[in-house]
Formats: sequence, structure tokens, C-alpha cells
Amino acid sequence: RLPRHQPKECRKVYWESHPNYEQLNHYRLKGEIGQGSFGIVKLAYNEEDNSHYAMKVLSKKKLMRRAGLYGRMPPTRGNKSRIGPLEQIYREIAILKKLNHPNVVKLYEVLDDPDEDNLYMVFELVQKGPVINVPTANPLPEIKAWQYFRDIVMGIEYLHFQKIVHRDIKPSNLLLSDDDKILISDFGVCNQFEGVDAFLSDTAGTPAFVAPEVLKGTREVYSGKALDIWQMGISLYCLVYGEVPFQDINILALYTKIKSSPVHFPDKYNVSDSLKDLLSQMLEKDPKQRIKLKGIKEHKWITQNGLSLLPNEEENCRQIEITQEDIQKSIQCIPKLGTLILVKSMLKKHSFSNPFKFSNACGKKLSPLSTAQASSSESLLEKKVLPALLEINSVSIEDQ
Repeated sequence: RLPRHQPKECRKVYWESHPNYEQLNHYRLKGEIGQGSFGIVKLAYNEEDNSHYAMKVLSKKKLMRRAGLYGRMPPTRGNKSRIGPLEQIYREIAILKKLNHPNVVKLYEVLDDPDEDNLYMVFELVQKGPVINVPTANPLPEIKAWQYFRDIVMGIEYLHFQKIVHRDIKPSNLLLSDDDKILISDFGVCNQFEGVDAFLSDTAGTPAFVAPEVLKGTREVYSGKALDIWQMGISLYCLVYGEVPFQDINILALYTKIKSSPVHFPDKYNVSDSLKDLLSQMLEKDPKQRIKLKGIKEHKWITQNGLSLLPNEEENCRQIEITQEDIQKSIQCIPKLGTLILVKSMLKKHSFSNPFKFSNACGKKLSPLSTAQASSSESLLEKKVLPALLEINSVSIEDQ
């Protein structure tokens, strides 16, 4: 197991605008590199350790508006209270702080100034991005999908061991590292649980990856672990076929197909029978009959007929507990950027006079962040499936 890094937390944020970048405390923010469940991701250079990171930028006001705090709260199923997006983000932070696994993305720092709208989460930079873009006409060779899916299995086993269900497993949340390993990211809709499983009653994540039991429209609870297995199956299907198995422009029609249509395996790709068998077991409509994670690890496709076994749970997982002392040590307030620059310059000049006495430069607030527009060719390619690939917040089926 890698040495555990305890993320820092900063409660004071300062920024300045420059021609080619924006300065946020000790980070230089550059271009947008992606999007998460509730915010955009920017490339950030850390001047303290001379390294690049991925910084997730979220507007707390927008999150609260989406939660209905500035208007009527959306209806909930039964008497269960709804968790708003802002609360989900704080829960994501709390969860990410305790995780330490080679197949789970690492959180390095949180910048959350109570006086500012934006909240910033600093993650390790996974430069190669998503393992595959869906849809694509160039899916992965089966041997490469086998390699990557074994990483996914190990990461999800670790999360379940830590009593966390992800709920939004899909290729865009499976990032490829420089050493060709998969890192699971984006815990914006995950759930922690007590006991043996998470028993859920609402839906979240991405429509094309939603499991059939989530779509029943009843008040029955369903298994969070079984949901993760279903989404792992959809993701594995995407790796080898380049598209989701159930497609429709209309969301309700899509849900009908998820609930009732069998899985189709196109003939145009050479996929082994053992892989099709695993996919069929993972995409079993009945969650009680669906293959469990232990069964996946022992499946002949995963083990190459017993020749390549995965590490057991004891080797792969170690329970992590965070004490109050750990949390207190993780909090670090960083002084105003101008003060840091002033002190550094004074020390360099061995003088206590203000080296910027005659400067009329002043800091400017970060300009509003805009989301990147998809190219026309990408829009044309995704026209059929796009509505099913968009993320949704935690809502009941009746709301949709």
C-alpha cells in the first residue's frame, strides 16, 4: 500500500488575474481540462512543489440553487430527506480524505473560503484522461480491456470494503494514468453505508448506466453494491464495443429498454465467449441473481482460466480510520498572496522596506468560468446517445 497522504484544507482564498493565467493562493490556474458532476476542472500548477494538479472548481451558490434552497424543494420519495448537491460535495471531500488505493484518484487539498462563492478541490493530475470516450468507433482490444477492468475491480473492491458505493461508474470517470493504470474518480453521488450494503431508494448518476431495479418506480430499496456491479458491466461493454448496450434518444424509452431488453453483442467486434458470459452475468436484470464482486474476481475471463489470479481482499484492502486529530492537522490557512510575495521579496533583498512601494498593480477577481463547447462533429456523433450520457443529481424516478 502506498504511504497515505493527508489532504490539506485551506479556509482562506486569494486570487489575482494575469494575462496568461490566474493565481489562486500558491496555484497558477491554466486552461479547462474537464468536467465533473457539479463543476469544471482546470489545470493547476503548484508553485510550492513544482507540480501540476487537476483543480475542480464549484460554485456554492449554483449548488444551493440546484438543491432548491432558493425556492421550493423538489418532492422526495416517502419521508426521506433529500441531500443537496452542496452537501454531496462536502460528503465527497470527507470520503476522499480517507481513501488510499492505487486505483482511486487522490485528493491533495481543499480550498474553501466561507467568504467566497467558489470551492476548490485539488486532485492528482491524471493526464491521459478518460480510458475511452463513448461513443467511439475504435473500442479497445479485448486484452487491453482485460487489463483495465482488473484495475477497476480492485478499486471497487476497495471502495466497498471501506463501505462506499460509487453509483456513477462509467468510462468518463475511469481515468488513465501515465503508468497505464485505471484510477476511479468523481465521487459526487457516492454513498457511505453501515452494515453489509447500502440500501438506496433514489437514483443518481447517468441514465444510460442506471440499473433496472432503480427504475421500478416503487418505494422498495435496492442494493448499492449490485448497482455498482451493473455499472461496471455497462462500462466493460463500452470498453470492447465502444457504445452503451441500451440506447434511445427518449429517456423513458431508454429506461424501458434497460428494464426489459436483452443485451445484444454486435458481431462486428471479435469478443470472446468468456467475456460475453461475464457481461451477461453482470448485466443480469434481477439484482439478486447478478454476479457478486467475488464471483467477478474468480471468473474465468478475469483469471484467464485460473492462470492470472487477482490479489485477495486482505491483500487489496486495509481499513482506514480518521481521528479528530488527523482532521485538525489537515487544516491549513494560507496567508494572503500579496503578503507571501512581499515577504519573499523582502527576504531576498535583505530589506524590511516595501519593494512594491511605487507599484500600482492590483489583484483582480477570477473571471467567471465557462464550460467548453463540444465540437460539431462530436455533437453529431453523440446525438443519439447524448441525453442518456448526461449526469443527473440524486432524484426519485417519479421526479423524472
